[in-house]
Amino acid sequence: MPELTESIEDDLETLQSKLGYTFTRIELLKLALTHKSFSKTNNERLEFVGDAVLGYLVGSRLFLLYPQVHEDALSLMRAKLVRGKMLTEVARSLGLSGYLRLGSGELKTGGRDRASILADALEAVMGAIHEDGGIQPCSDLVDLLFTDLMQGLEAEVLKDPKTRLQEYLQAHGLVLPTYKVVDVCGADHQRLFTVRCDVPTMNLQCTSQASSRRAAEKSAAEDVLAVIAKQMQGSGSPESDTGQIADTNNSSN
Repeated sequence: MPELTESIEDDLETLQSKLGYTFTRIELLKLALTHKSFSKTNNERLEFVGDAVLGYLVGSRLFLLYPQVHEDALSLMRAKLVRGKMLTEVARSLGLSGYLRLGSGELKTGGRDRASILADALEAVMGAIHEDGGIQPCSDLVDLLFTDLMQGLEAEVLKDPKTRLQEYLQAHGLVLPTYKVVDVCGADHQRLFTVRCDVPTMNLQCTSQASSRRAAEKSAAEDVLAVIAKQMQGSGSPESDTGQIADTNNSSN
């Protein structure tokens, strides 16, 4: 790893070996490692490319790996993998911090280990590889870095929706939901239960119907989770922990 100085060594062979890719235009890799605090010519544009490439490739892998999972859940699984926290962990596993080019201010305030800088740099490196060698080496790098992380994601998304909603709210210090039967209709052998799920601290309320009270509660909780998922996707927050609210089972029975 290069010495932690304001400018990195010209020799980036070690990092290229970790990436499994040798650049034809090494200046692209250097640019990917250049933070805006170091130069007006920095890695932000490559980060833009890398974000799109990474999202596409991870989504494609999940599509093949989880053929039974529905689109909404796939989106949440992808978000779990390409969010800032996960990207930071991957960047640290590569030792990327030692190669960053940072301004003196960032160096003094611990910029080398700042999560947002590391996550952005990883995306920029992906973008640099794409611009240097196309999609195939990017695909190879995703296989190298993310294959293990993609395993077992369905363990969370297959949980009962009421359990997942409760765990999500507890994790965020929010009041647990309440369920109320608002209507029961039909003959004894064709009962239809209408249940409302309220999450007052999030100002959310969903109502659902099913042939049993329990099924109606699960369906209402599922609807609340779907609303939360859409809100989280719309916010674009890289730190949102979306993994535990995804679902692959659309059945309310």
